[in-house]
Amino acid sequence: MNRQPLVTCLASALCAFAVSPAIAQRVDYANSFDQALAGVFEAREKDWRDGAVVYQVYVDRFAPSANLDAKRALYPAPKRLHAWTDLPTHGVYLPEAKVWSHEIDFWGGDLQSLRGKLDYIQGLGADVLYLNPIDLAYTNHKYDTLDYRAVSPEYGTRDDARALARDVHARGMKIMLDGVFNHMGRNSPIFRQAEADPHSKYRDWFVFGPQYAGGARAWALAENLPELNLENPAVRDDLFNGHDSIVRGWLRDGMDGWRLDVAFDIGFKVLGELTQAAHDEKPGSLVVGEIANFPKEWYPSVDGLIHFTLRQVILGVAGGRIDAATGQQMIARIVQDADYEHILKSWVYLDNHDTVRLATALPDPAQRRLAQVLQFTLPGSPNLYYGTELDMPGGDDPEMRAPMRWDLVKADNPVLNWNKRLVALHKDNRALRVGNYRAITASKLIGFERYTDRAADTVVVLLNPSDMPVTDTVLVANSKLMDGTRMVNLLADKADPAALADTRLFAALMHLTLPAHGFAVLKPDVAPPGGYTNYKRVQ
Repeated sequence: MNRQPLVTCLASALCAFAVSPAIAQRVDYANSFDQALAGVFEAREKDWRDGAVVYQVYVDRFAPSANLDAKRALYPAPKRLHAWTDLPTHGVYLPEAKVWSHEIDFWGGDLQSLRGKLDYIQGLGADVLYLNPIDLAYTNHKYDTLDYRAVSPEYGTRDDARALARDVHARGMKIMLDGVFNHMGRNSPIFRQAEADPHSKYRDWFVFGPQYAGGARAWALAENLPELNLENPAVRDDLFNGHDSIVRGWLRDGMDGWRLDVAFDIGFKVLGELTQAAHDEKPGSLVVGEIANFPKEWYPSVDGLIHFTLRQVILGVAGGRIDAATGQQMIARIVQDADYEHILKSWVYLDNHDTVRLATALPDPAQRRLAQVLQFTLPGSPNLYYGTELDMPGGDDPEMRAPMRWDLVKADNPVLNWNKRLVALHKDNRALRVGNYRAITASKLIGFERYTDRAADTVVVLLNPSDMPVTDTVLVANSKLMDGTRMVNLLADKADPAALADTRLFAALMHLTLPAHGFAVLKPDVAPPGGYTNYKRVQ
């Protein structure tokens, strides 16, 4: 066969069509695929909300006040002020106050003391500081708002909040508040007025009736938390629509977004209005909803949500209650059924102020590590609850709200260093921050890849949630990963003989063994030593 004419012909795109329409069709497909991805990842990288690392602080319990004696008058009986070394315990119900005694136990943390710990938070690698409610309220948790526009005096003043926001921004970070807009506290002046006077202008701000315990509709039947009537336009104007509304005012004060308490109770329509108002006031602000439901239809009513379902799947897989195959299917379904741009803005959490702490939920360190690898590699924004990076334990409310263990913050703390390593892994890898998701075909392992328009960015994640070593052959369906590529384990630990060594990809397949509760986070070596790479024409 005379090869020269064919080579000459293939040099021409037009001739390529003539010689092989099928080849030309494949070239067109490859080009269109790359064009479809062009600019997508760059746009995501410019949006601080995508894949951000979030650090959550419960202000009363995070950092001890520098001058606690000067504040003691702010905690009158039946409130109690504890020593920082005390642990919270379940109390008794106080019928007159309509709260549990542990809801009004305090440890004295405030915004000023928090400002003194920003070096620590930044040192972890956090991009976003999220505060549990700081508005004026009777309890320590502040979910019973008395005045949305004021800061609880135990925490400081609104000027203190503005100063905190300035300090956070000076470090290149963002700050978010907790918005409790479904209900208020029963001692709020407007509720008291509405309750006492049927002709009050605030009467229709709540829902009264003899069918309700205490006379008013309350969230989850908690009489201390009367629900706002969000169908009333005046309520929505005060909360978020009006120029001087609560949502807009705090954004003007320097806050960058809102985490919305019990957002599933607020509903699609009102959430959509609130999110739009926040974006109108501060373009690029973030609204994240506490939504325990399946995520699919809650976007774009919110920018992102707190991943309740994903948390349950991760803990179930890591704890051995969900097998690998089922966990793989569940994760893929959660990601694929929801709008991906919003998935990247959603928070992947393993514990918070409402759940048992991770160290208590998964007492086995190996299971915890596996869960955290999933948290920091799946699409979304990893959310660290203060103290989780130190393996602080804590059971049900109020045990999970113990004061921060600053005595454990040491340079040689292996748990702290492991968490810093995970944060760095997430932030240093473009695909983990803003990349797409694709499930890996496996029979015994959980596996997925995060990928962008560049082969070098690809990260392949494989996990063995079982309590026995597992050997499996997996298919990585990434057309840009070249045959024979060495896959480097980013979490390999030379001090750990069980750590998976680097492996190779042959014809899109990898054959490997993972130890019990083992994992591998692999990245292709696209520039091996020696001067030759088969990635020279594949980017």
